[in-house]
Amino acid sequence: MLLGGLAITLKATHWFYLEQGYQDTAERSKQQMTELVNFLDGSLSRYESIPHVLSTNPLLRNALLNQQDGKSIQSLNLYLEEIKHITESLDIYLVDASGVSIAASNWQKSYSFIGQDFSFRPYYQQAISGQLGRYYAVGTTSNKRGFYFSYPIYEQLDILGVIVVKLDITEIEQQSTGIARAGGYEFAITDPDNIIFLSSINHWRLRSLTPLDQSRQYAIHASKRYASRVINELTLSPSYDASATDEHNLYAFSSLKGQFDYMETHKAMVKAGWSVHIMAPLTTIYQSLPLLMTLYGSLYLLLALAALFGYERRKNLFRIQQANDLLEQRVLARTQDLQASNLKLSETQDELIQAAKLTVIGNLSASINHEINQPLAAIKSYAQNTKTMISRNQTKMVADNINTIISLTDRLAVIVGQFKSFTRKSQSRDSATDINLCVQDALTIIKPEIDKQGVELLYQPDEISGEVWADNVRLQQVLVNLMSNAIVAMQRSVPKRLSLTLTLENQLCIKIQDTGSGIQESQMEKIFEPFFTTSDRQGLGLGLSISRRIIDSMQGSIRVSNAQTGGAIFEITLPVYNSSRADPDE
Repeated sequence: MLLGGLAITLKATHWFYLEQGYQDTAERSKQQMTELVNFLDGSLSRYESIPHVLSTNPLLRNALLNQQDGKSIQSLNLYLEEIKHITESLDIYLVDASGVSIAASNWQKSYSFIGQDFSFRPYYQQAISGQLGRYYAVGTTSNKRGFYFSYPIYEQLDILGVIVVKLDITEIEQQSTGIARAGGYEFAITDPDNIIFLSSINHWRLRSLTPLDQSRQYAIHASKRYASRVINELTLSPSYDASATDEHNLYAFSSLKGQFDYMETHKAMVKAGWSVHIMAPLTTIYQSLPLLMTLYGSLYLLLALAALFGYERRKNLFRIQQANDLLEQRVLARTQDLQASNLKLSETQDELIQAAKLTVIGNLSASINHEINQPLAAIKSYAQNTKTMISRNQTKMVADNINTIISLTDRLAVIVGQFKSFTRKSQSRDSATDINLCVQDALTIIKPEIDKQGVELLYQPDEISGEVWADNVRLQQVLVNLMSNAIVAMQRSVPKRLSLTLTLENQLCIKIQDTGSGIQESQMEKIFEPFFTTSDRQGLGLGLSISRRIIDSMQGSIRVSNAQTGGAIFEITLPVYNSSRADPDE
């Protein structure tokens, strides 16, 4: 009976803590999935509107109508090359109605797209039918992974061709891997054929989650989605079931380093045509089970022995009560002994309760340490790498590492916050934004260029205190764009002085003033139009147009004027956020 109870206790402990571990992992995976999908959506949405904006440029329509004009085609090649650098795209190219590329940003590369037939690509077929095209594939010419956005070029109601913007997803993969490492999980992103094309684990990349028969291999090869690359099947047990309705599933993945168990959580990104898979490792749960089973087994044995001893004690008391009066003294002595034993047993029971409390607290402490030590270890590793990169003057990689460290630090704050409020409503992109912190972040980005160009910066930190309802990153983008334009405008000016002033009355006003040549009065009304630029303020004329749209979306305004002493003044006006009223969007 004692052994039977021990077996039940061990089995119940194993089941309860395993289910509890699965449940906690599933809840954590849901939050991590939301975080990762939001990041991916945000990364892609930065480029989604570029083809549409470019399609309105008459240069593209003229090139499609006059394909034999070599001078116009070459000018368009240079234009697309410049757009590529500004937008940080991988490639941008123009395709005619037959699917053949006639101009491309990589016109002078060995893998130039000019003359290539892309009519077989779905993104071309979507755009030529009048839709915004989205598609992931490995380039058949460049052999680089990318995500394609496309949009039709119209001549009245006729479609002349398609403009295509290719996004390099390698950087998105690296940033997503940093997020996954900070969260202590792995991820994989698959296409509609269940082939992994983005992953935090190199061994998983370009492998199929589902079995590959000959007909499916042929279909994948015929689509040219992965160019000439060979797709193999990923070894996992049980076999992946793409039609399963369960949100969370358990799989064992095999690799050269052994077999590892994961809880898989998936979610579809409909617009991109992707499926995102969060792979949460179960090693920690499985490793803690033996210790927990030993602990609860020991507690069971102690309680069982205590119960048995109590039963025997009660039986002895009953016998003593039936004893002869002649043995009263002995009974009394016996009773005193039993009372002493009872007191000792009571003390033992209190100690057991206290030990149980300390055990629970110890388990909680170990869990907290485990959650925090992972980001701390990663921060230390990135910091050590950064020190080495600084000595090698690898500034870009230093910046990337610092961004990752910041992300890990934010993750630490999230971990601590989870113990106060485990479930919180997801916030929208716009939020109450501290204007001083936003300006400081923008200056951090532009400061190297200020120092390089020898520009004197006039700015008083913490000049005012206030918040606006805005997207912090997008507002930074506007500030950086305006300050960058100002620096360019002062290239041949003496002195070079950039003034940044914040005022707060009924509204927040951000004034950016330079000592450049200013803006001609005839250009004041046109400067915010798409593709309009000046000789002093270089660029393609997209930055100010986009900046105005961003400020308009925040219920603000942006205007330009010339200073009496020379130079241009850009003023941004935004409504002040009042926490006592509802959000501006409501």
